[in-house]
Amino acid sequence: MRIAIAEDAVLLREGLVALLERFGHQVVAAVGDAEELTEVVDEIKPDIMVTDVRMPPDFTDEGLRAAVNLRARHPDLAVLVLTQYVATTYAFELLEADGRGRAGGLGYLLKDRVGAVREFVDAVERIAAGGTIIDPEVVRQLLRREQKDQPLTRLTTREREVLALMAEGRANAAIAESLCVSQAAVAKYINAIFTKLDLSRSEGHHRVLAVLTYLRGS
Repeated sequence: MRIAIAEDAVLLREGLVALLERFGHQVVAAVGDAEELTEVVDEIKPDIMVTDVRMPPDFTDEGLRAAVNLRARHPDLAVLVLTQYVATTYAFELLEADGRGRAGGLGYLLKDRVGAVREFVDAVERIAAGGTIIDPEVVRQLLRREQKDQPLTRLTTREREVLALMAEGRANAAIAESLCVSQAAVAKYINAIFTKLDLSRSEGHHRVLAVLTYLRGS
């Protein structure tokens, strides 16, 4: 893969470069702010960009804004937002800005994932291949918001496990492997979840967005 990285912390930026190159990927740009990121992506057109949310000069949401704008200009660009903030609003904004017909994947992961080297590299590769990945901690926070009068209580324990994995962006095959059940069983659980929660039967980014939107209560 050809990767562009935007991270203002020099040690982390250089560490990401070394890590990804160790696994055979090419880092075509490694910059420290969103403006530089925008320039290099427009010029070099990498396969995937990795960016923090809060970057110079104001340290608000410059990285996220750059990701959304670049995605609009380059529909095949895969985007991974890598941040220390478990901010569900940012994850929603990234997914909600996406439209149908885009080939590039989307991801929102916490920087803690970099410590699990193989897991992180696998995530980057899945996103570059068109997958959608949301950090499990974001999903856990949404699940903890559940109120006793919500329809989520209609789900069985297994259905809740499947729902959480769906929210992370797992495909049916990956859910089956994680839970040690058949794909046919996963399909039945998902059908039950869709019915009980009245969720849209979408796929890809839109399935993840539907699940996360439900968990957020909107």
